[in-house]
Amino acid sequence: MGPSIYKNKKRIWVFLAPAFAFMVVYLYYPFIQNILNSFMHIKYMGTAGGEWNSPWYKNYLTLLSDPKMRIALKNTGITIAATIIGQVGIALVLSLLVSNIERGSGFFRTVFFFPIVVSATALGLLFNLVFLYDKGMVNQFLQFAGVLNREANQLIDWKSKYPMFTMLTPVIWQYVGFYFVILLTGLAGIPEDLYEAATIDGAGRWQRVRYISLPLLRGSISTCVILAVTGALKVFDLPWTMFVNGMSNTWLTGTYMYSKVYSDVDYASAIAVVIVVIGVILSAAVNRIFGKTEDFQ
Repeated sequence: MGPSIYKNKKRIWVFLAPAFAFMVVYLYYPFIQNILNSFMHIKYMGTAGGEWNSPWYKNYLTLLSDPKMRIALKNTGITIAATIIGQVGIALVLSLLVSNIERGSGFFRTVFFFPIVVSATALGLLFNLVFLYDKGMVNQFLQFAGVLNREANQLIDWKSKYPMFTMLTPVIWQYVGFYFVILLTGLAGIPEDLYEAATIDGAGRWQRVRYISLPLLRGSISTCVILAVTGALKVFDLPWTMFVNGMSNTWLTGTYMYSKVYSDVDYASAIAVVIVVIGVILSAAVNRIFGKTEDFQ
């Protein structure tokens, strides 16, 4: 039969139709309906939109003057920067280190990937205990190390004084292993011949990383950055578990949208549209920065 079987595409629609129908029903239709909902008056979840807003772009005007939305956008921007540097950056360093280990690399792959299998809700509750004001692990460690006065029972209220740090620590920690696996897979696809040739030419370890590993990982890094950006825009479960109903200075676009969805559906729909638009713009910017996404030219 040979490769000629791949040239017969007359029946390809039989295989594509179910997947396309699934996407239409569960992705495209809800997304289009959400856009329409953002222009209609829908107060409560489960009620149909009976009339258009007056003016029809009312919710988007409200977004411009909503102080909580400004806080959510600012915090989401901080989260995006933190995920790119903290998640992708740390994952890149770890993948470069583990790729040079000949024995025991499987152990590190398992350990670094483990946090991703933990439920975000359970992780949020865990870090609530870690940063607990009284008897929390961090405060106890600082007292033991002498940073805090143990005799006077000096404590730090982490969630009140450093809310973004408290919230971003588990967010970054959970997904480092996910990007670590993607980057490690990309490194495994780089031919060893390139490293051997560079070594013969006198290139050191850092030079091999700089001139071989990083350029050939461009596509994998671009994928990780896009996933980190879009993930930061819609992150919800872990921050919501740690800051139920949000604090005045800890709103994110995802948590603020959820807080509105049961009492002001059309406004929540408008926030969702803004999240998508920002995600598309930032993803396009990342693709433009990294150029071509192929690892090999």
